[in-house]
Amino acid sequence: MADWSDYRNEDDEEEQEEGEEPTGEYKSTGRDSLVFLVDASKEMFVKGEDGEPSNFDMTMQCVRSVYTSKIISSDRDLVALVFYGTKQSKNPRNSFKNVYVYHDLDSPGARRVQEIDNLKGDKGSQLAAETMGSGETSLGDALWCCSNLYSDIKLRLSHKRLMIFTCRDNPHGGDRTRDRQACTKADDLKETGVVIDLMHLTKPGGFDVSLFFCDIISPPEDESELGLQSEPCGKLEELQKRVRAREMPKRAMSRITLSLGDMNVAAGVYVLARTATKPPAVRLYRDNNEPVRTKTRLFHTQNGSVLLPSDTKRAQVYGNKQIVMEKDEVDEMKKFENPGLVLIGFKPMDCLKLHHHIRPALFVYPEEDQITGSSCVFTALLQKCSERNVFALCKFTARRNTPPRFVALVPQREVLDSQLQAAPPGFHAIFLPYADDIRTLDVHECPRASDEQVDKMKEIVHKLRFKYRSDAFENPVLQQHYRNLEALALDMMAPEAIEDFTMPKVKMIDERLGPLVQEFKDLVYPADYNPDGKPSAKRKPAEAGGGVDKKPKVEISEEELRAHVAKGTLGKLTVPVLKDACKQFGVGIQRYKEKSERNKEINNIRKREKNVNFATEEQLRVHRIVYRLRCAS
Repeated sequence: MADWSDYRNEDDEEEQEEGEEPTGEYKSTGRDSLVFLVDASKEMFVKGEDGEPSNFDMTMQCVRSVYTSKIISSDRDLVALVFYGTKQSKNPRNSFKNVYVYHDLDSPGARRVQEIDNLKGDKGSQLAAETMGSGETSLGDALWCCSNLYSDIKLRLSHKRLMIFTCRDNPHGGDRTRDRQACTKADDLKETGVVIDLMHLTKPGGFDVSLFFCDIISPPEDESELGLQSEPCGKLEELQKRVRAREMPKRAMSRITLSLGDMNVAAGVYVLARTATKPPAVRLYRDNNEPVRTKTRLFHTQNGSVLLPSDTKRAQVYGNKQIVMEKDEVDEMKKFENPGLVLIGFKPMDCLKLHHHIRPALFVYPEEDQITGSSCVFTALLQKCSERNVFALCKFTARRNTPPRFVALVPQREVLDSQLQAAPPGFHAIFLPYADDIRTLDVHECPRASDEQVDKMKEIVHKLRFKYRSDAFENPVLQQHYRNLEALALDMMAPEAIEDFTMPKVKMIDERLGPLVQEFKDLVYPADYNPDGKPSAKRKPAEAGGGVDKKPKVEISEEELRAHVAKGTLGKLTVPVLKDACKQFGVGIQRYKEKSERNKEINNIRKREKNVNFATEEQLRVHRIVYRLRCAS
């Protein structure tokens, strides 16, 4: 019978908790879809001041960045690119004029990225003018065409979003009929679950959202979104930031209940940060490069028949006995409690220590759709915990087949930066260690720094302080990995060079510190500092003559030495005494340069004196001195 450990991998795949391991990936039930609807009118191709790129060029760079990020993060998602206001028409069944479907809804790939690269820059603008041109605008037809793109997809879509890029706040020029048709088609898309966003770009005279697009876009999906931005995007970085914030859907890791005594509150658990890793290697069939899927089957050891899951049992050896259990019994043993958070009490924030951190924290946010009134109760709890500077101690069970853990719900107030939400309101669920997780370390006492050394280091730290933002530092290993993949996929001569922001700016550091570093070195490592040896003790000056006391000289008379030789007791003398005797009688003491010379000397001594063993170099040296003294006497 198979041992229980043989089924470990199978159980782990079935029971792996989302977010339990930082290296895991999120698995959704459907695919995300994103449609870029780009205005191709002549106004989009006008260059900005001081040689700034045109709105069309900025849009293409932004679309390309989304394509490449989708390939890296979620290649199963669907992306489409549609132009409206074109002279040429290209769409399914050619039902709509002035609408050009450049890419239909499909997974992004290298070919699509290359096609978008052809639309960048001055040559790209010229190619777009030759291929599509600029003509009349009917946003209603463009939205209808996008609706058909969604209808033609037979896959299950978990999130549908449409982004409109334009610099015209009144695309129909006051035509009420076309405005009404566009609003009607936008409402139809919203009813089917499509979220419409506007990425409005800079235009002379400003962009007035209230003229037309305020009735087209979708309202904020939740309270954390501020909805439509009134200011248009004039820079590529700002446009990419807005698109990145919109195209990443907010998906809860799990939805649980927070038990506050007899009252339950619905909450969603989110993962705010996770370690980014390289994607795993995919095994391909060598004949056609198709992905190979691993399939495991169990066979009977005697007749070779295929075993069904019901034909197998679990076994665990305990006390020299094999305990057999059914799979249902094993699954039931692994179930502890229903998923959720159970409030135990409140503790001051001082009780939460830095060494309690054992894994990345989760973020808890109320779910008003699940239980009405959850947001109100959640907000009241958040405010009181923040005012009293306490955290809520809870028992957290993520899933039925995972053991419970103690977590500390640390409150976080909402933070706004330029009317934009920099930090959402909610609780950070910090996992607390069990008693078995805490180790006792034997810390060796280190030398303490002097006050002068501490003050000098404070000056250095003050000079090197800067505002740290985690989003300003990219992982250079991952960036180089993806640049290499991009170069291979796009047939580039060489990958793009990356800038390693983790490397220290030595020149700037030297300019800021100046002589402080050398001054600190002089304080910590003085001129007489010996890193290999112990610090020498200061000798007291002699009372007379101003000299320094020397070590007492060890002397032995010739009669005493001959007596020891006659009795054979030279080995009882100390090494300093023997060395001094060698100097008196002119006996040389040399060190062996090679191990072979030392072994040769040992063999010679062993031939002269039997039953002699030398465990250490010191014993050999003493015996060598004794032997030479005997010869000299």
